[in-house]
Amino acid sequence: MNPDAMIKIRMLKGSLRCFAFGVLGLIPLIGLPFAFAALWISGRVRAKEKLYWNAARPYRIWGVIIAAAGTLFWFLIVVLIAYNAINHGSGGSACYYHGDV
Repeated sequence: MNPDAMIKIRMLKGSLRCFAFGVLGLIPLIGLPFAFAALWISGRVRAKEKLYWNAARPYRIWGVIIAAAGTLFWFLIVVLIAYNAINHGSGGSACYYHGDV
């Protein structure tokens, strides 16, 4: 088979894989690795786009946008959980009553 055709096929499949992993990156708790994988795959596909036209380019772009949004969202959630654990890590309730008994 033509080597250029094989490169184009791999590029198309990579773009679709980037989109799928980007969508999976929105899944709670386990989505962060999928979002990172989508961003990494996008970089590899983008390098090939400099030489060849990519018919699935919109899928790659949307995959990157969704993966970046998922990464930021889950990163903020992890930071908020860590912040809450550090500030209220006494093991008790976060609400205290300081009135007269």
